[in-house]
Amino acid sequence: MTESQKVPVVEEAKRRKYAYKAVIASTVGYAMDGFDLLILGFILNAVALGLGLTTSEAGSLVTWTLIGAVIGGLIFGVLSDYYGRVKVLTWSIVLFAGFTGMCALAQGYWDLLIYRTIAGIGLGGEFGIGMALAAEACRPNERARMSSYVGLGWQAGVLAAALLTPLLLPVIGWRGMFAIGVIPALASFVIRHYIGEPDIFVKKSKEKRKGNPFKALVSDRETIKASIGISILTSVQNFGYYGIMIWMPSYLSQQFGYSLTKSAMWTAVTVLGMAFGIWLFGQLADRYGRRPIFLIYQVGAALMVLAYSQLTDPFSLLIGGAIMGMFVNGMMGGYGALISEVYPTEARATAQNVLFNIGRGIGGLGPLVVGMIVTLYSFQTAIALLASLYVLDILATLFLIPEKAGKPLE
Repeated sequence: MTESQKVPVVEEAKRRKYAYKAVIASTVGYAMDGFDLLILGFILNAVALGLGLTTSEAGSLVTWTLIGAVIGGLIFGVLSDYYGRVKVLTWSIVLFAGFTGMCALAQGYWDLLIYRTIAGIGLGGEFGIGMALAAEACRPNERARMSSYVGLGWQAGVLAAALLTPLLLPVIGWRGMFAIGVIPALASFVIRHYIGEPDIFVKKSKEKRKGNPFKALVSDRETIKASIGISILTSVQNFGYYGIMIWMPSYLSQQFGYSLTKSAMWTAVTVLGMAFGIWLFGQLADRYGRRPIFLIYQVGAALMVLAYSQLTDPFSLLIGGAIMGMFVNGMMGGYGALISEVYPTEARATAQNVLFNIGRGIGGLGPLVVGMIVTLYSFQTAIALLASLYVLDILATLFLIPEKAGKPLE
């Protein structure tokens, strides 16, 4: 091999090495999101008992963490588009980890509420920045796969929280569980030291900006259509996810006498199904395009949700939960690539965080709406009605979502 032939080989090796590091860093960041939110859910009763909180005060800790996450998504997305993916990802992780650790020192409701809200602000920035970083680091023909790996981070964090909390909580207590949240701060320094900014960001940052990143989301008719379409997709997916995951364990317990152990098993199997769905989405979307795979998953979600509402056998409920989870949450594997391809580099992280957090905000109403329908009618009715939302999803994909698979990023 001549020297001129060696250069492209060496450059490709460097590119792949950087891409892997960028994806790992992004996945770890998103895993921390899932781990932290689930940890809070698992230890909420212990925190309430330890600090003498009312039920509404304990519940508000989760609410304000999510409110902080929405605020953080908007703030850190814009900062990332101005100052860099890796730099701002580091800032968000340090803020999140530092104030999660501060929760271990809380003496009452109000200081804990402040710590949780600020921790949520840091937590909210990690999804969009990580997705932008992963998309910019890899080749066009592997963009959906790499983005789906970042999406898998959330599921890994959820499983880690489910497995570790029962083991650690009796030993170190709720303050110790919060103290563990400081560990990600160490990871942030490793990320900052070993990963530089993506080449495309470095190149674009030297050019004159065309305007603030928010304007890029509504820059022309086609972009406005895409922004509306993606907002619908993320809203429906989050609505279905939260509506099903929050209410299903209690439904299984009341309707079929599922014990806590069986409900936990259902949750674990369903989360594994979701993880497989996310992974498979990335593999298929790189081969066949984004729109066809979104449509397949949306039709699958509608049919599986309807079918699931009719199941009564415990084993069928367990297996059906995994298949339903695969379709309902598997679409998480496509947002990173889709949003990265629609919006330019100078607004990519902003678009990721704004559009996903719109979905997170609307989807957060899922448990409330499902609860109201359950009260007025039945759980089967609520689950069946969820299926109708995926019809809206299908229409949005057909008429609003562009196909840009395999094209270079702007």
